[in-house]
Amino acid sequence: MKKILVIIATLVVIISLQSCNEDITLSGDFEETAVIYGLLDQADSVHIIKVNRAFIGPGNATEIAAIADSNYFETVVATVTESIGGSVQRTWILGDTIIDNKDENGIFFAPDQKVYYFETSPSNPLNPAATYDLHVDINNGEFEITGQTRLVDGLSTSSASQNFSFKFASNPGEYTGTGVSVSTGNSYMINTTLDIGYAEYIGTSGELKSFSWKLGETEVNPNESKTFTANGETFYNLMATACAGQDPLIDKRRFFSVTTTITGAAEDFYNYILVNEPSSSLAQSKPTFTNLTTSGENRVVGIFSSRQTIRVVKPFFVSSAQAYLRAIDKKSTQELCQGPITGLYNFCSEHPGDNIFGNEESYACP
Repeated sequence: MKKILVIIATLVVIISLQSCNEDITLSGDFEETAVIYGLLDQADSVHIIKVNRAFIGPGNATEIAAIADSNYFETVVATVTESIGGSVQRTWILGDTIIDNKDENGIFFAPDQKVYYFETSPSNPLNPAATYDLHVDINNGEFEITGQTRLVDGLSTSSASQNFSFKFASNPGEYTGTGVSVSTGNSYMINTTLDIGYAEYIGTSGELKSFSWKLGETEVNPNESKTFTANGETFYNLMATACAGQDPLIDKRRFFSVTTTITGAAEDFYNYILVNEPSSSLAQSKPTFTNLTTSGENRVVGIFSSRQTIRVVKPFFVSSAQAYLRAIDKKSTQELCQGPITGLYNFCSEHPGDNIFGNEESYACP
């Protein structure tokens, strides 16, 4: 019995000692890790690639994250090479610059950040037929990173048609929707957004305003068609929200334009987004994905891929000679100016089709 009590007492002492010691000792060497993020888009003339390093050090990690030098390598030499059929067409050595648009609400240093970039001219953009290879030399050969991508290509939308109009109302107070059809090209994810432009006037002084309307984002298959619906009632509610609380001296508003922006993601970019979505599993275990490779024992995380962005600007009207062209149709215009949701915000129409001399519509601008 005494032996049993001794054993129990010994175990209690051991457990007590272990539970009081909460220090954590890190063992093993730190593995230098590069963090790279770059997306090529043939619509851009300036192509930006971020190259940072993961950090480790004594003290508070949040404080270290706020120190820019902890997040940069000493030297970075990066190139992007364009090839077609294995034959090199162009090579760019990336320059570096400081930009100041980083969100200051995060824990990492902001708003300034160093990025690497190269430029193409509008007359000679990136080539959808080409393959693009990234090569990054870290700290004069300490380790190297490579990646490869093809461009997203083939996106198109029905809103680019000259005669396309958005139809948001069929009769006063009766709302309808307009389908924006997108041909996906070789993309695996599509995002569609409308930017609604309008002008506000105090006397003769006007100011252009706008708001963004996200129609949706969804995964797709290459070379298929996807339709996003712009709901009429949603349009008028968003417009009312944008106008509410503005300067009470505004005495006139007029509709200006609809800009459709379609963005398509390459397969690697889509996979990267998919893997980095918040986990819905109780285990919270997530795989990692990167299409970048590194030499030696060092690591790399991130993505070098592509997307394609197309923008279609549909002005409210082009000219008196094309009075049949409208960004939003006649009934939708009347609803904007006189309807129950936006009728109190002083919208009027300057469209030539609503301002026929001697036969002006009741909602035409005076």
